[in-house]
Amino acid sequence: MNKLLLRAAMAAMISTGAMAQSTVVTTTGTGHAAALQIEPEYRTKIHTYVAEHKVRPVETREKIVVGRPVPREVELEAVPADWGPSLSKYRYVYSGERVMLVDPSTRTVIQEID
Repeated sequence: MNKLLLRAAMAAMISTGAMAQSTVVTTTGTGHAAALQIEPEYRTKIHTYVAEHKVRPVETREKIVVGRPVPREVELEAVPADWGPSLSKYRYVYSGERVMLVDPSTRTVIQEID
């Protein structure tokens, strides 16, 4: 019961913060993975950044997918500040014309920017 109340309180705090920020970080029901909700404006900024800076896609034997770790040989790139303050703690990988946000502590892909 206490966990349920704690999660409800956290959800309320996050939802009020969502009005002040354009990117919102919320946790899934399991508490293990972060699910990001990124506003369309920031999605456009991300894709524009990748195109303008001619970011080269990484090549791997395995497809890089959400929920799985990025191979150790792949270099994670720092997220630029203009992608939004809520994303600054993450890194990204550009793979197969897809931008993937990565949790640097676990190297797990948490979001594909479509």
